[in-house]
Amino acid sequence: MEATRRRIFIGDIQGCRDELERLLEALKFDPAEDALEPVGDFVNRGPDSLGVLRLLKSLGAGGVLGNHDLHLLAARRGERTLKPSDTLSLVLEAEDAEDLLAWLRAKPFVKNWPGLLLVHAGLSPVWKDPTLELSGLDPETAHPNIDIATRIRWCDEKGNMPVPDADPPRAPGFRPWYEHLEGRLDATVVFGHWARAGIIKRQGFRGLDSGCVWGGRLTAWLAEDDTFVSVPAMRAYSAFG
Repeated sequence: MEATRRRIFIGDIQGCRDELERLLEALKFDPAEDALEPVGDFVNRGPDSLGVLRLLKSLGAGGVLGNHDLHLLAARRGERTLKPSDTLSLVLEAEDAEDLLAWLRAKPFVKNWPGLLLVHAGLSPVWKDPTLELSGLDPETAHPNIDIATRIRWCDEKGNMPVPDADPPRAPGFRPWYEHLEGRLDATVVFGHWARAGIIKRQGFRGLDSGCVWGGRLTAWLAEDDTFVSVPAMRAYSAFG
């Protein structure tokens, strides 16, 4: 009987290539046998965003777009100015930048399999079909659904996020987005974006942002046997805030 191909979901990498390589080694990752699905935020704040993109592209990684990936694409278009905390200059200056960014730009905002759904940050509780709400959106064109998919942490029952965006919110009445959806989905949602919350394992949800870039860990979730594998960060690359 043929073995089931492993689907390996990896939390926010954010330019931490050394940790990514160590995690792949710990997983005994085989690109011919395994499917690699990062949760987004491939780049930024870590020391080697360029190396991460080159490695993942060479491995044929899938995955979805995160807010830092959108920031990089906007910077390439001249629509964003890099901040002091950004570590994207080497990507923008690389001789293969156009190839790498075309590969990144082609990533969707949502992917699904029977019983599984992947998104960077989360979903709105008012969406009846998350795939329909997010499919076909242009990463270079602003859309409120993109903001939700790549930035949501807290929201009210109508999917409104707190303004200003703070974690935790400064105003009452907001809950973690997934609490509004518990028991309402027929799929397990795999996501990242929430280092402060850490690993989340609850019915219907697997949160994988364990804060590698902040000095935490880089974590993978193996869908086939519902296990987590992680490696510690070599150091904190950015101040947690």
